[in-house]
Amino acid sequence: MCSVEGIGKKGGMRIGVIKGGGGGASGGERVDKLKKSSRMKVWIIRATTSVLLWTCIVQLTTLGETWGPRVLKGCPSCFSHQDSSVSAIEDKLPSVPARVIPPKRVYKNNGYLMVSCNGGLNQMRAAICDMVTIARYLNVTLIVPELDKTSFWADPSEFQDIFDVNHFITSLRDEVRILKELPPRLKRRVEMGFVYSMPPISWSDISYYHNQILPLIRKYKVVHLNRTDARLANNGQSLDVQKLRCRVNFNALRFTPQIEELGKRVIKLLRQNGPFIVLHLRYEMDMLAFSGCTQGCNNDKVEELTRMRYAYPWWKEKIINSDLKRKDGLCPLTPEETALILRALDIDKNYHIYIAAGEIYGGDRRMASLAAAYPKLMAALDYLVSLESDIFIPTYDGNMAKVVQGHRRYLGFKQTILLDRRLLVDLIDQYNNGSLSWIQFSDTVKETHERRRGQPSKRLVIPDRPKEEDYFYANPEECLQQRDGQLSST
Repeated sequence: MCSVEGIGKKGGMRIGVIKGGGGGASGGERVDKLKKSSRMKVWIIRATTSVLLWTCIVQLTTLGETWGPRVLKGCPSCFSHQDSSVSAIEDKLPSVPARVIPPKRVYKNNGYLMVSCNGGLNQMRAAICDMVTIARYLNVTLIVPELDKTSFWADPSEFQDIFDVNHFITSLRDEVRILKELPPRLKRRVEMGFVYSMPPISWSDISYYHNQILPLIRKYKVVHLNRTDARLANNGQSLDVQKLRCRVNFNALRFTPQIEELGKRVIKLLRQNGPFIVLHLRYEMDMLAFSGCTQGCNNDKVEELTRMRYAYPWWKEKIINSDLKRKDGLCPLTPEETALILRALDIDKNYHIYIAAGEIYGGDRRMASLAAAYPKLMAALDYLVSLESDIFIPTYDGNMAKVVQGHRRYLGFKQTILLDRRLLVDLIDQYNNGSLSWIQFSDTVKETHERRRGQPSKRLVIPDRPKEEDYFYANPEECLQQRDGQLSST
């Protein structure tokens, strides 16, 4: 008489062993044979099951997080007994959109490009966009850019401290391969000093990089570009090149989640009190020392700024006539001048003003006029808040003013008042000496700036004088959706 008893489960399959009964010698032999046969069957079943299980595990691991849930979801028996209360809870949860990662671009890698950015954050931001574009059209692998740590502010931040590095890499993977560091063998060579390093020529066409830089990368495997500001020309590039620069700037270069969250909190606080203005007031000590602009400063301050200018050897211009530079519109407006302009533009004094700047040179004394005219001043967070403000007003034409201006154009031509400093300082002087009445002064200021509010416009092109033409990142017109027909020429 025989019976089958379960001895356990393995991989969802029940394994059994046959037990025999009966007596006598021949019966014992039969029992022994049955036992041996049963043990063999058990071993075969166990071995087969183990192989099947291991194969399943390997396959599921390979499929990973992307396909795993789909496999389970597609299996009718997996969730057939799911509790209805769990379904009800899941229905109430907000759906999170799946992160779309573009497919990798497949191409023959010509080598590796390392870059060290120079300048302030917004100068480096534009440079990173150029370097990604150059790497893509040279078919080389870009190493995550190194940020400047030797500028006036000596900021120790790494790329990943400012920008979401994983988003930067994955969001561009259909265009260019980006790595956080060189492969080990090449990294060791670079650490030993075996790397070809050079500054590329400023305002160069993409063909320069094909003809001059690509052969060097192929020869040395790794090339390090040690200066990156303004290394790609504003104009004369293909539409694909220009659009990729915009894609990097407006989509791939996203701040870290912590910075984004802080920006949202500040913007929410500002919005609770109605419209707000971001005033990019470039009246910091280093800016005044560099530009040589000393309007409103006493003799002690002028001497201090002059000493600072001579202390930095890479600031090449030493002897500067502040009055002439101001009349040419090459100086940042002072806080006192800015207060006059805001009033002349009929900016509501109840608007909150967010100062996007460092420490204002001269402190409370220089800010007194502006604070009296606009008592609801606030300190700065800069870029994120500047993008979201109702009005953005830069008082000097620096890199932040340019990049934010371009980004606000991209977001729908949000109002950005671009001050004509050369005209304004003349009007201010006339008003201060009594040559112009307040009404004449205000009307002229408003009329002058009616077409200087960030509307669609053609980018100014000056052949062979790229520094004097409109900066690409201030007006990336190839990437902007045209409104009301063609872009104006003003």
